[in-house]
Amino acid sequence: MSDQDQAEVRLEFARLKQEHADFDAAINAMIATGCDPIQIQRMKKKKLALKDRLTVLEDRVIPDIIA
Repeated sequence: MSDQDQAEVRLEFARLKQEHADFDAAINAMIATGCDPIQIQRMKKKKLALKDRLTVLEDRVIPDIIA
């Protein structure tokens, strides 16, 4: 992977990490205000999808080293 590709992946990773944190804050606010449980569940699913995407990007940046 070239340096530019790695930089792009790292930038995307940082953006998604911030979005994940935003979802976390939004979910906590929704729980505190007693929002609809179905909406909270949907937000949690979106947050989990972001977490999965973060894991994929992290695996692309950090190579597997067989020891």
